[in-house]
Amino acid sequence: MDSYALFLIIAIATVLSPGPGVILTLTNSIRYGMSGAIGGILGISCGTFIVAGISATSLGLLLATSTLAFSIMKFVGAAYLVYLGIKLWRSPARKIEGNGSAIRSKKRQFIEGLTIQLTNPKAVFFFMSVFPQFIDFTSNYVGQFTLLVVTYSSLVVIIHLLYAYLAKSARGWLSSEKGGRMVNRLGGGTFIGFGVALAAAGK
Repeated sequence: MDSYALFLIIAIATVLSPGPGVILTLTNSIRYGMSGAIGGILGISCGTFIVAGISATSLGLLLATSTLAFSIMKFVGAAYLVYLGIKLWRSPARKIEGNGSAIRSKKRQFIEGLTIQLTNPKAVFFFMSVFPQFIDFTSNYVGQFTLLVVTYSSLVVIIHLLYAYLAKSARGWLSSEKGGRMVNRLGGGTFIGFGVALAAAGK
């Protein structure tokens, strides 16, 4: 795999680009502290690993070739993002404490991160369209595929932890009830926007 370095660059750029997962990480970190974002980050990473596996199976091919299957997956993902957005928007304003004492179930965050990734059909197409370009099918397919998936999933954890750390640094600007309300509205509005955009996107 002579092109591994190029894959690494593309993967880093993809994970760094803003999306529902990044917004979830930023929102959780600002509201609950860096440790409060870990559950969601692990959920997103685990979801990435599962989606990569799906992309290598007949289910990935079905999503790529069936307009109906793609549409169902797309609207389920869009509805979930809108649901998260409305839920966050309507949440009571939380005063963000400087010591990050607010806590939230890591299990719930894990499920949210996992669900966001699993209901995103675009992720399946990323793995189906990008991964084959970096795999030598005359060599050990399973080993190469595993290396790429583990690399990508690890980058998700590392980069999202970086986002969480940066968001944590901004907590001082948001240490008021007004700041908590702004986080709710901004994060909720962004989730809703992603949901609408996903629903309106073509195949």
